[in-house]
Amino acid sequence: MNTPVPTIGTSAVMLAILKREIALGLRQKGEVLTPLVFFVVVASLFPLGVGADTNLLSRMAPGVLWVSALLAAMLSLQRMFATDHADGSLEQMVLSSTPLGLLVLSKALAHFLLSGLPLVLMAPVLGLQFGLDGRALGLLMLTLLLGTPTLSLVGSIGAALTLGVRGAGVLLSLLILPLYIPVLIFGAGAVEADAAGMGFGGHLSLLAALLVLSLFFSPMATSAALRISLE
Repeated sequence: MNTPVPTIGTSAVMLAILKREIALGLRQKGEVLTPLVFFVVVASLFPLGVGADTNLLSRMAPGVLWVSALLAAMLSLQRMFATDHADGSLEQMVLSSTPLGLLVLSKALAHFLLSGLPLVLMAPVLGLQFGLDGRALGLLMLTLLLGTPTLSLVGSIGAALTLGVRGAGVLLSLLILPLYIPVLIFGAGAVEADAAGMGFGGHLSLLAALLVLSLFFSPMATSAALRISLE
């Protein structure tokens, strides 16, 4: 008598992918430390170069910190699918009964937890160098918390499109940077608007809308790009 093979639920597969990606990232310390060190170094250079003018530093702080975080988040995008492509597990994901978009979503979430969340937690410390007060630091963290998952989701599209391409890092930057501009504008604009005494709710709403749109469309676009890259 044949015993039925137990089926694994979609949520269990997604959780397994997430745990695997986090374990691999923590095993390779550069996955976590490189974006974080880059973020700290780039953001710290501006106070040293501009000087101790507190008013000037506080005005430029949102843009500087957001651009630094955006560039830092891009550093690990190229490796999002490269390891799976090299060891053949990416083909297994494509052929899996679990929808590829959900697996892509798990990998994008892992990228945020490893590369985006540390930037969110480090931002208030760096913001002190620019003379930001507690309210501005909290708002900066909130905008980064809303914006960095969008960077990971949109970045997954570029990582899939440039998979296995020579010079993928430069091409990835050219493809993704224009798509990151709205997140940068609304993220930095929220802190600047609050500093100017204007409402920042609209900026946060637009950041949340971009996140929702990315959650819906990015997994589908990334799945299509992966299938094209594997053909």
